[in-house]
Amino acid sequence: MKNPIFLLFILPFLISSCTNIKDKPDAYGTFEATEVTVSSQANGKILWLSFEEGQILDSNQMVGLIDTTDFYLKKEQIIAQRNATDAQRNNLEAQIAVQEQNKENALVDKTRLEKLFKDGAATRKQVDDINGNLNLIDKQIASIHSQYTVLRSQVEALGKQIDQIKRSISDSRLVNPIKGTVLIKYAESGEIATYGKPIYKIADLTDIFLRVYVSGAQLPHIKIGQTMEVRYDRDEKTNTKTEGVVSWISQSAEFTPKTIQTKEERINLVYAVKVKVKNDGGMKIGMPGDMKIIPEK
Repeated sequence: MKNPIFLLFILPFLISSCTNIKDKPDAYGTFEATEVTVSSQANGKILWLSFEEGQILDSNQMVGLIDTTDFYLKKEQIIAQRNATDAQRNNLEAQIAVQEQNKENALVDKTRLEKLFKDGAATRKQVDDINGNLNLIDKQIASIHSQYTVLRSQVEALGKQIDQIKRSISDSRLVNPIKGTVLIKYAESGEIATYGKPIYKIADLTDIFLRVYVSGAQLPHIKIGQTMEVRYDRDEKTNTKTEGVVSWISQSAEFTPKTIQTKEERINLVYAVKVKVKNDGGMKIGMPGDMKIIPEK
């Protein structure tokens, strides 16, 4: 019979070992969030930026402005050019009205001469002259209409240029796209911004994702919408536990990332899984965490 003292000594370790095996995570990974890099949509000097790293911004909040002086001056110049072109078009409309009246007068004269010609009181030349005059008026009206069409096209083109400049002025306003926390600030007031230059990076940390990697054997037990137990370090010895919901499962296998498992396990093919978790403020981007499958009832 074994020594009772030995059994009393070893029993707590056996219980602890069984508990640890039972509580062992099914997958490991790191926390991440949907990050948005906000870039400049205009060229010019940054006049001001009203945020700092770690600050929470609302969606559609104006957070900065790029100098729009050049755009404003160019817009005023094109507006003046459009007004001048529009004035020429109005002048052509008046000329067309005059020629139309001349044509009406000529038609009255033509009718009168044709009656006189039948009565022998007018000559063929007089009739031919009035017909020639009518043809000339028609050509003049057609020419003015042609000029009018060109000017109308110019006015429309200038209007589109003005709209484009207004869009550029609007793009010079930095408007925050989503509600979230500023992660990184890439630029400062007074710097020169160019189109596409990153200004800051923001992420909504209200919902955060634990990206883990599971084996092919585990995959059949994981479904979109399934509740999982998510854990992360509270301190050196204890974990914080919460629940999350599977929001995405990769459709293709990949090699295990080197930062996840031991060297032997890195050669295995795994599937990436995202678990969406409500963030209580304790979870940070890049923080390690693990996941345990909750058996379905």
